[in-house]
Amino acid sequence: MTSRQGRLSVENDRAVLTFERHLPHPVERVWAAITDPAQRGHWMGKTLIDAREGGTIEMTPASPPIPAEQKRMTGRILVWDPPHVFEHEWNQRIVESGVVRYELRPDGDGTLLRFTHRGLGVRNANGFRPGTHAYLDRLEAHLSGAQIPDWQQRYREVADSTYGGQTW
Repeated sequence: MTSRQGRLSVENDRAVLTFERHLPHPVERVWAAITDPAQRGHWMGKTLIDAREGGTIEMTPASPPIPAEQKRMTGRILVWDPPHVFEHEWNQRIVESGVVRYELRPDGDGTLLRFTHRGLGVRNANGFRPGTHAYLDRLEAHLSGAQIPDWQQRYREVADSTYGGQTW
């Protein structure tokens, strides 16, 4: 069962992180938050997107506090199906290459977001799990117009309370 806190599973020698979040906002609003570079920059980090299947994505996450070139992510867009599926490669110097997928579907009065990150080694996935949780919390705050939580503080809180102290 997938939860708000995420699930880590292993396929062959690679991990799959899966998170599901119910967001009390229309699908189109959530889609814009994850694909519009200006909105994404607010909760995730500086992003450039060539918004089409076969296009590219380049992003420098706001955190962790490591040199920008180490955390810079690039990839090709594998699925661009507005406003339902956004999938792209995740090529980043600090981890194994993988694929990130955002799936959105109407759910009652809002949207069900299913986020997966495939291809990480198990050790790196354990480090990414509280970080991804923290970024999804930042997305929720952005959508609600609330103050964006500090990533490092949120990472530590989540790692300590949910993941047994795993830290970056």
